[in-house]
Amino acid sequence: MKFIEAIRLALAQIRVQKLKSFFTLLGVTIGVMFLIAVVSIVEGMSDYMEHDFVGKIVGLNTVTLRRNPEIGGDLSEAQWRAMQRWPRIMYSDVQPVVSALPEGTLYSVEGYDNVPLQTQWAAPRTMDASAVEGDYFKIRNMKVESGRLITQQEFEMGSSVLVIGQEVAKRFFPNLDPLGREIKVAGRPYSVVGIAESQGNIFGISLDRFVIAPYRSPLRHAVNRPGVIDGLRIKSEGDQDLIELQETIRQVMRGRHGLRPSEADNFAVETSESALSFWTQIKSKLEIAAVVLPAVGLIVGAIVIMNIMLVAVAERTREIGIRKALGAKRRDILAQFLVESATLSTVGAIIGIIGGILLSQLIAAVSPLPATVAPWSIVVGVVVGAGVGIISGIYPASRASLLDPVAALRQE
Repeated sequence: MKFIEAIRLALAQIRVQKLKSFFTLLGVTIGVMFLIAVVSIVEGMSDYMEHDFVGKIVGLNTVTLRRNPEIGGDLSEAQWRAMQRWPRIMYSDVQPVVSALPEGTLYSVEGYDNVPLQTQWAAPRTMDASAVEGDYFKIRNMKVESGRLITQQEFEMGSSVLVIGQEVAKRFFPNLDPLGREIKVAGRPYSVVGIAESQGNIFGISLDRFVIAPYRSPLRHAVNRPGVIDGLRIKSEGDQDLIELQETIRQVMRGRHGLRPSEADNFAVETSESALSFWTQIKSKLEIAAVVLPAVGLIVGAIVIMNIMLVAVAERTREIGIRKALGAKRRDILAQFLVESATLSTVGAIIGIIGGILLSQLIAAVSPLPATVAPWSIVVGVVVGAGVGIISGIYPASRASLLDPVAALRQE
């Protein structure tokens, strides 16, 4: 039997026996739908973490010195308690570290905390505040929508000026132009000189709820104890190796903390890549779920398809006998039922792909989880669907091909 004819007959069976076909396709449809949805979420989160998270939070091609790791990962309580005893990173550490780096390397000093903001047009509210110095705006690739960035002279003088985020501008200056207006940060007045371009969000959390002031301004006392900083961020330029920069910073800080060769670091030096190590651990677990969840549905679907095809063989025994009497060979009957089984399963897979895409987009719409449909997952869905159909159809097709034509013709 021709391949196209076998597909046509299979589709005809679906149209004629709609209810039976529905239950036949259900397992494969659900399995493939979960496959597409889970893979879409994992791919979306991977893209999100590798670009948005690194670009907006950590910074591309950066090495960061801080007291504790940005994301601790799987830490025991004893490890966490030990980290709390690590010494603070001090402003006095900055110059020795920067002096050891290649000439022209970008760096920024950062101190940050949640502090109360207030204007005469809005009630007090806590927002993110950062006291920074150096090449902060270059490293973060932050630009202003209106106004200007903080100048080098203002950094050096510790002027009471701010660059604010979009949400701060809307909340504290409703229907007003914030430029040149006053806003109190931790009770002290500052003048707004710039409004940053929107930074978007991370998992639904706005990145536009911030104010940025020179490190030497009074804000540094509101975000940290005297002389303490939260981080020193270094950006690799050109061919500089992040690992080499990381090791240089480590050696300087080990010397400043008086650590012996046998003692472990009591500070954290992270690259933008190492900061994502926690995501790699989560991703591996999600990938297991991406296999296990669809597998359950596909196994159930395969069993259902095999049983339905066995019923079809029994119902069409006389038809099989007639085909054999008219010259159909065993391989023709085998091919017919295999193609029918694969077609049924592939139709279920296609429906599952559509359902999976819709489900992933729905999840992305109602939650902060991003979703990116990977083209390869669609191909895998179709191949898996066809494969399940072929495997589950082997036994019924073999039984059909082995029927004796004389006995089959006697079947009523």
